[in-house]
Amino acid sequence: MPLPLLWIGAAAVSALAVKSASDDRKNQQFKRSRYGKVQRLIDLDRHESPIAIYPSDYFSTEQRVKPKVGAIVCCGIGGVLDHTGIWVDDDTIIELDGEGLIKPISVKRFTKERSGKHIFIACDSNAIPLACESAAEQAISQIFQARKYHVLDNNCHQFVWQCFEGKDKKVVTFKDLNHCLAKKFNRKIYWDLCDC
Repeated sequence: MPLPLLWIGAAAVSALAVKSASDDRKNQQFKRSRYGKVQRLIDLDRHESPIAIYPSDYFSTEQRVKPKVGAIVCCGIGGVLDHTGIWVDDDTIIELDGEGLIKPISVKRFTKERSGKHIFIACDSNAIPLACESAAEQAISQIFQARKYHVLDNNCHQFVWQCFEGKDKKVVTFKDLNHCLAKKFNRKIYWDLCDC
């Protein structure tokens, strides 16, 4: 009999965690609308994360943004991971796929065979995409090159960061990439829905 009670308890804790995450997301969106000026890293409280809103197919994202050349885009994988790429034109994203091939793909193909239904763009608090045309040029110059892909040592986040910085700084996780981008652009990051 204790097992069903344990399940009920776990379900209640999960429900509270989801509500807390949803409330935090709404709070961040509200603060964003009231702030007015671009939120820089210096504007953050001591322990405040530079990532205000993470991409999510489960929670609502109010802001829709048109992509710019050199913008960082992402979609979900399995509801747990994120896949990143670089926007290069109206219907093309450059990605490093799981086989290690750097390739151009369409917007529709970027989310196909992945669990994420939406594409998100890294933006500042004023909904301006964090973009760099030279990063797009760097990504384009590597099309159809192959790399030895590794989920930790040489993944899509590492590829995106190398296109922006050209350095071999180790970027393992989506969170690592976000922190690097926040520092590079000196901006608090909001992952907004791609209006594409």
